[in-house]
Amino acid sequence: MKRKPEIIGQSLLISQLKQLALQVAETDITVLIIGETGSGKEVLARFIHNNSLRADKSFIPVNCGAIPAGILESELFGHEKGAFTGAIQSRKGYFETADRGTIFLDEIGEMPLETQVKFLRVIETGEFQRVGSSETIYSDARIIAATNKNMYQAVAEKNFREDLFYRLRSVELQIPPLRERGRDILLLAENFVHEFEQKHKIVFEGFSPDAGEMLMRYPWPGNVRELRNLIESLLVLEKGKYITPEILEKHLVQRNRYKSLVHDPARSEKNELQVIYSNIIQLRQEVSEIRLLLQHLVQTKPLIPLLLPDAPAAIQPSSENSHDNEAQPLRSLDDIEKKSITEALETYQGNKRKTALALGITERTLYRKLKAYGL
Repeated sequence: MKRKPEIIGQSLLISQLKQLALQVAETDITVLIIGETGSGKEVLARFIHNNSLRADKSFIPVNCGAIPAGILESELFGHEKGAFTGAIQSRKGYFETADRGTIFLDEIGEMPLETQVKFLRVIETGEFQRVGSSETIYSDARIIAATNKNMYQAVAEKNFREDLFYRLRSVELQIPPLRERGRDILLLAENFVHEFEQKHKIVFEGFSPDAGEMLMRYPWPGNVRELRNLIESLLVLEKGKYITPEILEKHLVQRNRYKSLVHDPARSEKNELQVIYSNIIQLRQEVSEIRLLLQHLVQTKPLIPLLLPDAPAAIQPSSENSHDNEAQPLRSLDDIEKKSITEALETYQGNKRKTALALGITERTLYRKLKAYGL
């Protein structure tokens, strides 16, 4: 018996998503799932179906982006014999097959405009006609759609019907990218390890703690799909042996090198825009962190807040020349920041996590500043 797909994860974002999905599953409302490629949109759609009153009926997944525009209408609504060249017999479409069940339309943003008109009618009335027929057919199929596109932009550029977009997103569920899910990465990796141990009859010795940390720091541009493929490669190619950071890095470098050999101008432009957008978001976050750090510096209280139960005594300001502060030369912000980081590191005995927490910045920002100041 095939196991029902589950949404693996305990992060706040995923917990909230599962709760919403369960609420939606109790109804027949149309759902639009938004998420990056490989983030698990079909898994979420199956989760909704399997927790609905239609769970014992068909779940029909359709990738609109993988079907040529010329035959998508026939695939969705069916056709009659002789309707076009090659139609040697009548055929049901996906909507007829999914009657009383669920149809999942992935990459809905790729649907041609001419097909969108008929699709809108199906959403509103459940009625459609096969290609080459005037007979009206009714389908009681629950519709779940998904996309990785910016649909607002697609509507603005007239590539997607506005009325269809707002009809689709009666409920909109957004799947967070894997890089934002924290320790869910390790939970997913463990799940994939069990899957491939059984599939390939391999006993896996596990990941070193540092390799686990590397998995969590990696940005996962391919999301859950990329993680799954990496785990399978590691188990098979390394024959189940203990994975260290050096081994893991070797596989990550090889995968990224391979991707760089495949030149796709459209994809490259899209990736560059994603990188720029990501850098802007990161820059905004770092500016906020620096602002918080400077707020600490101008206060008369000790720099290191007593937030951690095992923290040593807070750093006390030097009493040297304290009676004549006005006579001291002004220091640059870089000097102040460097001194603050140095004192924090000494206070927490080199523990980077506690140091970053005390300073109110991320570990990534801390590592970058350590490198910049040569600490």
